[in-house]
Amino acid sequence: MNYLAHLHLGGSRPAQLLGSLYGDFVKGPLDGRWPADIEAAIRLHRRIDAFTDTHPLIHAAKARFPSERRRLAGVLLDVFFDHCLARDWATFSNEPLSDFTRHVYGVLGTTPELPERLARIAPRMAAQDWLGSYREFEVLHDVLAGMSRRLSRPALLDGAWAELERLYVPLSDDFLRFYPELLAHVRTQREGLGDRP
Repeated sequence: MNYLAHLHLGGSRPAQLLGSLYGDFVKGPLDGRWPADIEAAIRLHRRIDAFTDTHPLIHAAKARFPSERRRLAGVLLDVFFDHCLARDWATFSNEPLSDFTRHVYGVLGTTPELPERLARIAPRMAAQDWLGSYREFEVLHDVLAGMSRRLSRPALLDGAWAELERLYVPLSDDFLRFYPELLAHVRTQREGLGDRP
């Protein structure tokens, strides 16, 4: 799962939103560097990733890609599934996507000490509405171009957007089968921790 899905799944309180994002920027053991409620959200982020990475529906979705693309299939699914979530937001949330993203950007903008890499990208994320822009499939072309610039071998993503376009319907079906299962799993995880949204 990518940024939007983690934010949607992690809870709406500021610490939950922050931890949902920090999970992509904070590596290694959690040793009290962050407040307990943020670290709890980082742990949930990691459990979401573990559930997703081992799920049979995700393995089947990755297998739709050509064999030479399988190394990056998980990354492509993360981005594509954020598009699906933004596109179908009203199916999974009663809050309009624009209100949700405004809340996220507000929390980021008023948090003084973000992890270093997140601190660098947060202003652009808000100014360019990265989260809301995922509604448009064409935006993924730019997202993948940005990702390829950060790879040591940028050519690994050559043609990836065209593959997503070709696989649009089956991958959308995969998302619509998987995401409700992930929502149920996260609900169970959070109830087990006595958490609330």
